[in-house]
Amino acid sequence: MKSIVKTLALAAALGAAALGAAQAQEVKVGFAAEPYPPFTSPDANGKWVGWEVDFMDAICAEAKLKCVITPVAWDGIIPALTSKKIDMIIGSLSITEERMKTIDFSDKYYNTPTGIIGPKSEKFDATPEGLKGKVIGVQVSTVHQEYVAKYFGPGAAEVKEYQTQDEANQDLAAGRLDAVQADAIALDAFLKSDAGKCCDLKGNVKDDVAILGAGVGVGLRKGETDLKTKINAAIKAIRANGTYDKFSKKYFDFDVYGG
Repeated sequence: MKSIVKTLALAAALGAAALGAAQAQEVKVGFAAEPYPPFTSPDANGKWVGWEVDFMDAICAEAKLKCVITPVAWDGIIPALTSKKIDMIIGSLSITEERMKTIDFSDKYYNTPTGIIGPKSEKFDATPEGLKGKVIGVQVSTVHQEYVAKYFGPGAAEVKEYQTQDEANQDLAAGRLDAVQADAIALDAFLKSDAGKCCDLKGNVKDDVAILGAGVGVGLRKGETDLKTKINAAIKAIRANGTYDKFSKKYFDFDVYGG
């Protein structure tokens, strides 16, 4: 009898677990389709890896969500969210007032400076005066594009726009650009690569929260308060229980969360 009871209890437990898994909410997570190391990039087998992949895995596990990576062209990633092709964006998307007119955001999950890099042979700083007469590359549909247009545009530098950050970096390495602006961590990853040995950091730009935002958040559709609540609770939990720091140490030797 005890054996039968144990068997029935085990079957009930397994059934409940299977039911729970079946009922897990599936969420399509939009990533930029191009590599953006160390945050997201496909490995040799095509599997997406990086800090933001680890972050996604952690918050989805905490929130009990079934998250499916869905690569999307960067300049169409917000329209993909609003048209319900994806359900949230985890792609180093800065929280800005302009974007909040269209979409909602979770709480911040990291915040890092914005940098300017250029050839080691050239000496200049990350200011309008330092960039005067130079050609600077920037990725389209980013806060960096808006910042460059405001501070380094007509009267200072010539601005060239690229569909991906990698294209801008490669043109810099090839000598077709004098400078590139982007997130300082992404630029650091490029500088540590073979292609990036040509260049160094010229400095971080003057902060402008209205353009650069107050950190990076998960992009969400407006009105989806239940999902936002789950994501915010998960971010808070993984920071409190040490998970965030544990996977972050694989990539950074500083606090990527920022002030």
